[in-house]
Amino acid sequence: MEMVITENNFEEEVLKSEIPVLVDFYADWCGPCKMMAPIVKELADKFAGKCKVGKCNIDENLKVAQSYRVMSIPTFIVFKNGEAVVTAIGAMSKNDLESKINAVL
Repeated sequence: MEMVITENNFEEEVLKSEIPVLVDFYADWCGPCKMMAPIVKELADKFAGKCKVGKCNIDENLKVAQSYRVMSIPTFIVFKNGEAVVTAIGAMSKNDLESKINAVL
């Protein structure tokens, strides 16, 4: 199950999480983001309990996006123990994104 990540819950859900968190920084108007949405949802279900998966709309949560220097979307950042440990930018295959998560598990 995907979570909605906002400026209000970012610290609690991402930085203080006991398990790794994949955050998908996206925008509703972004074509590649829409293309990645079903893959992100699939991975959220696959990694349930092992890795949280959240979506952060950069238009609504600009401060979070800026603090992690999100310049292009989609940007995927995997956080572990409150640190951004893996960053991937742009549309990619399900296997590629899955390997980013597996790298921190």
